Amino acid sequence: MPDPYEAGKGRQRDLKGEDELQSYLEQAFGKSDVTSVKMRAALREWLDLYYGTPRAGEDAAPRLAALIVGKLCRTVFAEYETRLPENAGQPMRCSLAALNAIAKPAMQYALVGGECLLKPVPKDGAFDFVPIRRDCYVPLARDAHGRILAVGTMERHSCDGRQYALLERRTAGAEGLTIETRLFELNGQALGRCVPLATLPACADLVPQLMLPGVQGVGLAVLRTPLMNCVDGSADAVSIYAPAAGLLHALARCEEQLNTEFANGASRVFASEDLLRPDAQGRRALRDDLFVGLPDDPANVGVTVYSPALREQSYLARKQDLLRGCESLLGLRRGILSETEANADPRTATEIAATSVDYDLTIRDLQGAWGAAVQDAMVLCGTLGALYGLEFHTDAVVPAIDWGDGVLYDRARIWAEQREMVDAGLLRPELALAWYFDLPCGSEAELKEVREKFMPK
Repeated sequence: MPDPYEAGKGRQRDLKGEDELQSYLEQAFGKSDVTSVKMRAALREWLDLYYGTPRAGEDAAPRLAALIVGKLCRTVFAEYETRLPENAGQPMRCSLAALNAIAKPAMQYALVGGECLLKPVPKDGAFDFVPIRRDCYVPLARDAHGRILAVGTMERHSCDGRQYALLERRTAGAEGLTIETRLFELNGQALGRCVPLATLPACADLVPQLMLPGVQGVGLAVLRTPLMNCVDGSADAVSIYAPAAGLLHALARCEEQLNTEFANGASRVFASEDLLRPDAQGRRALRDDLFVGLPDDPANVGVTVYSPALREQSYLARKQDLLRGCESLLGLRRGILSETEANADPRTATEIAATSVDYDLTIRDLQGAWGAAVQDAMVLCGTLGALYGLEFHTDAVVPAIDWGDGVLYDRARIWAEQREMVDAGLLRPELALAWYFDLPCGSEAELKEVREKFMPK
């Protein structure tokens, strides 16, 4: 069977913008992006915030969007660990290891753009995974729940001084996945003529249309942020900081105003103009950034020092207020972005405790989203593995995920309580061990296995 995944593996499109990809796909397949204009503008705004693209009147240096994404991603995977049953074969273990290797980049892509696709690619008898960020594909159809029913992607190739665009359209159907592939020779920035796939060695094994029976969806696992769409109310996923986008721009403006305040607050010395006249070599006797020349009026002869008082405390107070607003909107713990006082009043302490609970729930939601993506990816590997003749055990496709203690969850305390209950005769020791090692314990056979493996005879 020709390999629809191998060509261009690991590459993402090199475009000026997602509008170009949309135009190319519409010309090639007659299908356009179902994303609304408002959502496409919001996506560009989220990317600008993350990559620090400056706007007029704003200072993008603090990069708060990158700070939010980085902190959330590190917390989500702080104690992440996966386990497969002993009967899981080597192909499944290698595929899960490849998926874990791109876990953090994929999560960051999803946090920035709201959604990330995980593309399985056959490699050495197993599957590798390539994360595709939101601006690198075009949804061509979605259902009422936001699931992608058709998607288009593009890869650029260069050969013998010519530029090519490999366009791919995936469509979900009742019988399986249909993949349509077209190769175009680019004419400048325009989509040129369609050429045979064998024109490029990298695309020689591809076919114009391929049907993969039994493959659910578009053959890609999807990672989505667990937020309701606050842009246009559609089923599209939104960035994790979409609710606070306005505040992030306000913070960038506040930072620019603070920079201006310091620049305007620099000391100036007003001196008569004759003191600043250049010499024969064109050099001035005094520095221009400190001394300001005045007309040679007799009343202005001499020097006058002007050093205005800075108002940085007002700007800093406003900045902290905006940061606390971001934390509240995004479900972050107080102090993640803002500053907290050591001797806070009881109301502030209560507020910090409440935001800690919100932060724990935020992390749990993100961990649940990744867990669902892992399950979908492993099921997809089993289905594709059967088509490719790989030795996958379909009864071992769902790995167990251990997230550790979490933000509020104290594993050590609960384990100590369970040990006390065992000592008091209130809990069977095999149940405590099954909880500790996250093992099944719903039947006597499973409890017997725990006793034989962990309990001394």
